[in-house]
Amino acid sequence: MNQECQAAAEMPRYKCHKEVWALKIAGIARDSDKAREEQRETDGSATITPAEDGYAPFKVDANYMHKHKPEVGGYYVVYEDGYKSYSPSAAFESGYERIA
Repeated sequence: MNQECQAAAEMPRYKCHKEVWALKIAGIARDSDKAREEQRETDGSATITPAEDGYAPFKVDANYMHKHKPEVGGYYVVYEDGYKSYSPSAAFESGYERIA
């Protein structure tokens, strides 16, 4: 079988059944912007402001920002094992339904 035929095969499909904690992102204040104003080096972190009422802005480190590249409108996601991630809004909203 040649590579062209192999590439045409559809990959296995999966359906998500996980429960996660998530907050929609209303704003992202990057430390790099503040550092520029204060004429200092940045630590690469950012402060995320949730869209939901009752949740305070919180800081994420440079590793999170570099790995996930979050954007306003997407979701800050925490899995049961504590892993923190990011999901674009379309992907998150098509795969998850709010339960609480």
